Amino acid sequence: MAVDAPPDAAAAIAAGRTSLGIELGSTRIKACLVGPDGTPLAAGGHAWENDYVDGLWTYSLEAVWAGLQACVAELLADVETRYGTRLETVGALGVSAMMHGYLAFDADGELLVPFRTWRNTTTERAATELTERFGHNVPLRWSVAHLYQAVLDEEPHVPRIASITTLAGYVHRALTGRHVLGVGDASGVFPIDAATRGYDARMLAQLDELVADRAPGLRVADLLPEVLPAGQEAGRLTDAGAALLDPSGTLRAGAPLCPPEGDAGTGMVATASVAPRTGNVSVGTSIFAMVVLEDALTRVHTEIDLVTTPAGDPVAMVHCNNGASELGAWAQVFGELVGALGHDVDPDAVFGALLRSALDGDADGGGLLAYNYLAGEPVTGLAEGRPLVVRTPGSRLTLANFARTQVYGAFGTLSLGMQVLADEGVRVDTLFAHGGLFRTAGVAQRLLAAALDVPVAVGRTAGEGGAWGIALLAAYLEAAPHQDLATWLREHVLAGADLDEVAPDADDVAGFRAFLERYRAGLAVERAAVEAL
Repeated sequence: MAVDAPPDAAAAIAAGRTSLGIELGSTRIKACLVGPDGTPLAAGGHAWENDYVDGLWTYSLEAVWAGLQACVAELLADVETRYGTRLETVGALGVSAMMHGYLAFDADGELLVPFRTWRNTTTERAATELTERFGHNVPLRWSVAHLYQAVLDEEPHVPRIASITTLAGYVHRALTGRHVLGVGDASGVFPIDAATRGYDARMLAQLDELVADRAPGLRVADLLPEVLPAGQEAGRLTDAGAALLDPSGTLRAGAPLCPPEGDAGTGMVATASVAPRTGNVSVGTSIFAMVVLEDALTRVHTEIDLVTTPAGDPVAMVHCNNGASELGAWAQVFGELVGALGHDVDPDAVFGALLRSALDGDADGGGLLAYNYLAGEPVTGLAEGRPLVVRTPGSRLTLANFARTQVYGAFGTLSLGMQVLADEGVRVDTLFAHGGLFRTAGVAQRLLAAALDVPVAVGRTAGEGGAWGIALLAAYLEAAPHQDLATWLREHVLAGADLDEVAPDADDVAGFRAFLERYRAGLAVERAAVEAL
């Protein structure tokens, strides 16, 4: 739901003085229209889910465009309902999506193999070899790991590859004809050189040497999208692109697009966390924390991704494959129980009630233990996952303890990764949190502050998430010649922002530490479950 709009919103829409952001998340495609001051004016959305096909997580390209069109149609209808005017053009447009993964195309633009998402963990050999060769952590989900694994496996499509990109890059190219990526999204494709803010030339040469025997003639640099920083125009919406987004013909071509970004970058922008000692946490199907670095890390950590802000500044990222999905699954079960008792209750109300009950639980969760591992979790060294709830005969099984433990379980792996950064001396003053989990006021925010032992701030737009972030990056195109991104966000987004900051509660912190000790020890149970089931 968009926040309260200014009185001149209709005039801004009619005059095209708005910016449109679209983000393809893991469970929802969202569109956010913002006014000249960045205020959300209207929204659209479409629910979708990944498919598990032949042992790989994927989304079909047909589902991408059907979802985008449904999302944009809902946005257009929302504009007309709210303001009595049609959205025919925008001042700027941006597309973001889940980072990483593998979309490989031939010279005619045909997809060679189904889209392999970030959720796939079949690239262990490639990621390990590249990390050792580069002296730079290459996580399993990075695009270059998928590409190199395909080479190692001698997949028949490899000789035909003409380009690879991310989901955001694919959609952007369809809308504009340009094969580009924002530097933040590109930093999850291939390592970025901090000096040039482009792909690292030394590592590109090393990869060409690695693939020379298995894939003669394959030059990786020729496959990758051009890298662009925030604020640089990345093409314009073509007639064909406009028709792809809106087959009704209401939305016209011509709007400039900002560089396509990943969901990590849009999370940083949505929370104005692009300057050193700032950071943010995004919670969805996956969960990740981003901290902008003051200094380089002293050594390679396989738990830590080194990526960049949309402006190209270095960022340490703790990415956990598993986020709030398991908590949502339990909320659905409780909703079915309520329905079986003859009550018709909104699913969001059930989810909110379950979350709020967590505040009444024991500080350590009553001795319960939960793992939310629907997929593998590289941070803890698991190639596959098995969701678990474990308790001892002496634990206290109550709804409140169950709910608190599920939330703690969602933050457990993140806490382990953030401890690595703390041991490196990385400091953060405040973490800004965003994502649907924070729409239930005061619960996940308080427990996250306990898990990471750092103040956590949530704004009114926490639920808007990355769609708002990419809309802001689109709006930044006009300001970029005059202000750097951090300054613009500080003055444009944070100035006067309605923020709620929660400091860690000492009892909660102690309780989470006790939970985390069980969590570390219980990883042996999780590993045994993967082997046995």
